[in-house]
Amino acid sequence: MRFKIILRVLGLIVEVVSFFMLWPLVWAVLDRSHDVGAIFTSMIIGIALGVVLLLYGGNNASEDMRPKEALVTVGLSWLVVSAIGALPFWLSGSAPSFTDAFFESVSGFTTTGASILTNIEANPRGILFWRSLTHWLGGMGIIVLGLAILPFLGVGGRQLFHAEVPGPVPEKLTPRIHHTALLLWGVYVFLTILETLFLYFGGLSIFDALTHTFGTVATGGFSPLNGSVGQYNSVYVDVVITVFMFISGANFALHYRMLKKDFTAWWKDEEFRFYLYIVLGSVVTISLVLLKDHIYSSISDALRYVSFQVVSIMTTTGFVTADFEQWPAYAQLLLILLMLIGGCAGSTGGGMKVVRLLILLKHLSIELKTMLHPRAHYAMRLNNNTVEKEIALSISAFFVLYFAVFVVSFLLLSLMGMDFISSVAAVAATLGNVGPGLGAVGPMDNYSALAAPAKWILSFCMLFGRLELYPMIALFLPDSWKR
Repeated sequence: MRFKIILRVLGLIVEVVSFFMLWPLVWAVLDRSHDVGAIFTSMIIGIALGVVLLLYGGNNASEDMRPKEALVTVGLSWLVVSAIGALPFWLSGSAPSFTDAFFESVSGFTTTGASILTNIEANPRGILFWRSLTHWLGGMGIIVLGLAILPFLGVGGRQLFHAEVPGPVPEKLTPRIHHTALLLWGVYVFLTILETLFLYFGGLSIFDALTHTFGTVATGGFSPLNGSVGQYNSVYVDVVITVFMFISGANFALHYRMLKKDFTAWWKDEEFRFYLYIVLGSVVTISLVLLKDHIYSSISDALRYVSFQVVSIMTTTGFVTADFEQWPAYAQLLLILLMLIGGCAGSTGGGMKVVRLLILLKHLSIELKTMLHPRAHYAMRLNNNTVEKEIALSISAFFVLYFAVFVVSFLLLSLMGMDFISSVAAVAATLGNVGPGLGAVGPMDNYSALAAPAKWILSFCMLFGRLELYPMIALFLPDSWKR
């Protein structure tokens, strides 16, 4: 393990994120609120730490990064950036303890949207803007951001890209990773501007439009309002955010191709079609159940609220317009399953990813056919490309490891006295980077009442989920640190 190469990348990433604190600082200065000092101090601490890391890291731009070094670098980057991001919450007093501040910061960067703030609107706009901005920075990935704006990062860009970008096989749009990162962030910024304009011209203030857009395109779910998106009670706002959540839950490489006038890119992609079918099937069945149980009296109301909530949960955004704890058991169970599935590979959504479920189902189908016809040979194909058996096996291993982390976290929460529903929902909501769960962490509650050890466990669940296990697991393996 070459520590200098890790420290160099870590220092650059910390510098980038710290300089982004200038934007919430502007809001704080304009409002002349008490959070000016907290945000400015946090920014200086972050910049100073970045300088120290760079000095120790030295100039090793010519060296390439090994896979294990990339995994450790990504895992450490997210931990350190989350700690730096916690400082404004802690120093301003918005979070009563560093544990709470770290939880809020991790939730922001991992685009989970789980919160410990009990009265969100009581916080100054500078803090609320930083809270939403952490979503936007983490949505496309802080490492990918570094690769996009720092071409001189120069050390193992390919390994870093593969270690952070979600999905079993991250897609490169160009041969050069720097250009791929730029293109992905270009699409991301384009969607951000587009949704902000739609919301602004729909009657939202520029502050509300920006913060809700950050939470949408990053599929994060932080809102500056206590009642989340539901507080607007606007069909227009619901429709706009539902559409952009759905788009953000799909592979951004497909959006790039659409913008390049390949208008069949979405429909030609098997994962996108499967994603669409799951969403439509869930919306239709839940709407029918709610109409049967007279939860909603009209089809239009049922479709409006169910569509929003299904897309919000499956894309792991976590915005709320309805108290789905009051929905029947079928609807709640299906929402939990959608939490675990998540969005598409290459999206800003969390969860295990639609493509993994699709490949696993194809693998199971082939295994069943092989049982019936032992001498036959079946090739697994996805988008007319052959999927190697090793990929299917690695996805099976990922599912096993994912549920192992799920079970261990659930058992630890249960030992702390949390009830069954709350424990299961809290782990599903944080490991899947969704935010709201059921029970004590339901859509009308939050995570503030949990014990400090539970918050630390769930903070790591969010990091495990966002980085898809391996970069965080690498930090705890002795072999990762051997020279």
